[in-house]
Amino acid sequence: MVPGRPKDHLLSREPRHALLAVPIALIVIVTVVDILAPPGVHLGPFLIAAPAVTASFAGPRTTACIGALAVLAQAVVATVRTSLVDLNHTFQLITLILMSAFVTSFAARRERHETELTQLRSVATAAQEVVLKPLPQRIGPLRIASVYLAAESAAQIGGDLYAAARTKQGTRIVIGDVRGKGLEAVGDAALLLGAFRGAAHRQADLSALVTFLEGTVSSDLDDPAAPEAAAEDRGEAFITAAVMDIPDDEPLLHLINCGHPPPLLVRRGQVSPLEMRQPAPPLGLTEFGGSDLFAEAFAFEDGDIALLYTDGVIEARNRDGTFYPLAERVAGKAGKGPDALLAHLRRDLMRHVGGHLGDDAAMVAIERMPRPS
Repeated sequence: MVPGRPKDHLLSREPRHALLAVPIALIVIVTVVDILAPPGVHLGPFLIAAPAVTASFAGPRTTACIGALAVLAQAVVATVRTSLVDLNHTFQLITLILMSAFVTSFAARRERHETELTQLRSVATAAQEVVLKPLPQRIGPLRIASVYLAAESAAQIGGDLYAAARTKQGTRIVIGDVRGKGLEAVGDAALLLGAFRGAAHRQADLSALVTFLEGTVSSDLDDPAAPEAAAEDRGEAFITAAVMDIPDDEPLLHLINCGHPPPLLVRRGQVSPLEMRQPAPPLGLTEFGGSDLFAEAFAFEDGDIALLYTDGVIEARNRDGTFYPLAERVAGKAGKGPDALLAHLRRDLMRHVGGHLGDDAAMVAIERMPRPS
């Protein structure tokens, strides 16, 4: 990431240098026409457009230079037509100098804002790499692809989460969605991901793992040290999650769904939801015991693809208010593997919503590869 930034920075400057031809051409045209115009016609006030246009895309130094060039052009016009001490041209020069100084200060303010926004995006990207680590493309007999789409254009991460952990018997995967947005949602997501990564390989039973995650989330939401106002808001917080255990040596997957949208299973072009007979409540609503959880087993054979997603995908609406039909769009598009499937769904989802999501969206596609003979 870091080595690529200077190159991108240089590429972004090239169009800006090309745009400088616009204010310079404007100064030349206004100057020539003003000199050739009849005595009663004065086009000098139009010169302020040159530094004003420059301030929209260039920094304060470039804007000041264009402003100085406009003042020089006005002085040339005054000298050719009458004189510099002519009252009309004197006021035009003073006005042009003041307006150039004003738009130069505007350019400086805009440049500071762009710098701050760039820094915030860098921090968000760094946070994403730390909290929401990219999933490996291969884990044991599984091939995995993931995608995260942030609803806010300046943000890279929100309350949606996913992670994978390798155990002695197989692979465990979690996907979740934190209720709410902002820094609190990011903090809750980081809490659950940290608990999952720390306990996934220690808890032999999937029910015990989910019970541990519930205890971690509940203890944080019920923190007595939190301010009273914040504690009331936190009392309504919870995390929906689906936790999956995929053994290496069995054509199965074990699933516990805590209030999360059911994953989809794609088998030979047919799509079916993995509905739980005994789903668990979302994490953070109650500290349930291990006996209250039931891990259900589903067939997961070679070539099958399991698609996990957050509600930001299925609740995405188009202009007519129609929800995104995920199951329909998945059918017939999984033959080329999880990477191609998610690439297709990403393009199709953004086309469905017109390029702007109302909520963060995350998807994870898992394919069981045939074992070598």
